[in-house]
Amino acid sequence: MTTIPQTRRLWVAFVAALVMASPATAQDKKENKPDVNEATEKAMKTASAHVAPSVVKIETAGGAEVIPVKKGAPGGIRKGVGPTTGMIVSSDGYIITSSFNFAHKPTDIFVTIPGKPQRLVAKIVASDQTRMLTLIKVDAKDLPVPTAFPKKDVEVGQWGLSLGRTLDNNVDHPPSMSIGIVSATNRIWGKAIQTDAKTSPVNYGGPLIAIDGRVFGVIVPASNRAEGETAGVDVYDGGIGFAVPLEDIFSVIPRLKEGKDLKRGLLGISPQGADVYNSAPVIGAIQPDSAAARAGMQVGDKILEVNGKKIPNYSTLQHVLGPLYEGDELVVKVMRGDKEIEFKGVKLHGTTTAYVNAFLGVLPIRDDPGPGVEIRYVYAKSPADTAGLKAGDRIMKFGPANRPAPSPVPNRAALMTMLQRLSPGVEVKIEVKRKGADKVETVTTKLIAMPNDLPDSLPQPSTAGKALEGQPKPKDPLPKKDPFPKKPPEEEESNCQDKKDEKTKVETGYMTRTNQALGREYWIFVPDNYDPNVSHGLIVWFHPAGQGGKDGEKMAKTFREFAEENHFIIMGPKSANNEGWVASETELVMQDVKSVLGQYTIDRTRVVAHGMANGGQMAFYVGFNARDVFRGVATVGATLGTAPKDNVANQPLSFFITAGDKDPILKDIVQSKDLLAEKRFPVIFREMKESGKEYFDLKTFNDFKVWVDSLDRI
Repeated sequence: MTTIPQTRRLWVAFVAALVMASPATAQDKKENKPDVNEATEKAMKTASAHVAPSVVKIETAGGAEVIPVKKGAPGGIRKGVGPTTGMIVSSDGYIITSSFNFAHKPTDIFVTIPGKPQRLVAKIVASDQTRMLTLIKVDAKDLPVPTAFPKKDVEVGQWGLSLGRTLDNNVDHPPSMSIGIVSATNRIWGKAIQTDAKTSPVNYGGPLIAIDGRVFGVIVPASNRAEGETAGVDVYDGGIGFAVPLEDIFSVIPRLKEGKDLKRGLLGISPQGADVYNSAPVIGAIQPDSAAARAGMQVGDKILEVNGKKIPNYSTLQHVLGPLYEGDELVVKVMRGDKEIEFKGVKLHGTTTAYVNAFLGVLPIRDDPGPGVEIRYVYAKSPADTAGLKAGDRIMKFGPANRPAPSPVPNRAALMTMLQRLSPGVEVKIEVKRKGADKVETVTTKLIAMPNDLPDSLPQPSTAGKALEGQPKPKDPLPKKDPFPKKPPEEEESNCQDKKDEKTKVETGYMTRTNQALGREYWIFVPDNYDPNVSHGLIVWFHPAGQGGKDGEKMAKTFREFAEENHFIIMGPKSANNEGWVASETELVMQDVKSVLGQYTIDRTRVVAHGMANGGQMAFYVGFNARDVFRGVATVGATLGTAPKDNVANQPLSFFITAGDKDPILKDIVQSKDLLAEKRFPVIFREMKESGKEYFDLKTFNDFKVWVDSLDRI
């Protein structure tokens, strides 16, 4: 006779109850027949009771008072004084929980287990750094371990119950429960189940369970954009939560028990374009000494398959790589030109060597259709200076000196791409056409790392004023010939021209705009001398907390002269939260930014996120999480909050960080600068004397002007 496991019996009983139940009538109640609601409630209570003995209370002591959160969130999260949650995963005292519960680095950890009279001291064994889970150990035996719900059987729409241990001092009481459903699977790049059941710091580390008492997974804060133990905390009340499948956790428990932290497996590549969902997965950049670099992959390779799975876009690649760990091996098939190449035994790394921006030492003239790149300025003691390049010279060809001949340089963007594929120390060959002559010379020089210094000033003009040259002309919306003219042809032609002029006229000055669909406002300042044939930089200002965009006219006045001389447009989104910017506003802000990008001629190498205090934190966050748009981040009196992402070759990001010498958080700001320097980002740091939390002083503002006008240096 076949027996049914207890959890299966619970599920069968529940389904039977639902099938047999109907809306309760007076007769049903008289005969004590259960209705659907009663059956559901009973099944949920039974499921909770089944797993409750495995749900433990975790309390901590000591550590930091404030946990830094993601860039863009106001301040940080104050260390909770209440308990958090964990779940037993091994009968000999091993407990899994969210790494968030130890983000404040406590000195002591205590665990209370249902049925045990006293708190037990726990120690951290190891962490899963990609799923943000931590394994802890207490001295106990014969503990109950829950049953995992198979990943293959998880379906959208199934009941999902999130359990946690709250302020109830008696852990023998039922855990707190929030009811929802499984709303998605394979989320957070293939690492998590999504639910609309309530998740928060109270039940981070607790189980998300099915109606039959089996465990879907362990609840953690998570985010597609950010990484780290606090990633996703800022949106815990946003209606969705995440749980790491228990089946996946059980598979790595033996490795964690050995005391080995598990790191995310990294291939070490970046996509060629910004659209990871629709574009082909072409490699745009490769980190030095990464798994991809060691395997022999090259920029421009199109990834076809990974471990036999077709890769139609970069998003699919992220889902395939997301669940993997350091040391896991892959078979990668790529298309290089018209040839398929297969790389076997590609071992993923847990860290990547920081990419270092190579520097030639020239600032190009903008809006120059080419061919070649005209030099606007040569940096002193740079490789270009050493090679004898001068302002007005035109770089016609460029490439590594160990190749037969340098490659033609069509324009500025092409030269930037060529340089991004090289490293400091590489010797290059340059074919240059001298200013005012047809003479062409070939010189060699050795690239260096991007320096962290600025010249006192930069020469004008900065542009050739031909940004629209070679661009497709818009179609004339007016018919070429009206078969039924109402006016004489000469008058009609005059009217048409008036309409064209009116259509192409660009409004300048300070303006306030409203996104009617979202109910959001932003301000924008366009200099009066705006010319669509001159590409303009864009500075996106993130106001401090409480300003609500009220400083727009003041900022426009501050930047007016600079914007006219250096061709910049300034805009300022408005936060909906009076207490300060939050990371969840990023997508809305980017809609405003992209609206401006689409309306004006914008130089994409000079788009900057700029902010002060909480607005500076938001600038950091947006800069890192919209790297397809931003090329610079400038902050005043702001900290990173968490460790920065890696420097990426084809999405370069530069920083201008300032602080007053009397700012109480000066030490933290300096630490943020150091973290960026460790990742080998170009960083300019200025400490303003006799200043607290004020905006730029005159000297710092002048340095900022030079920095933002030289973001396209090569």
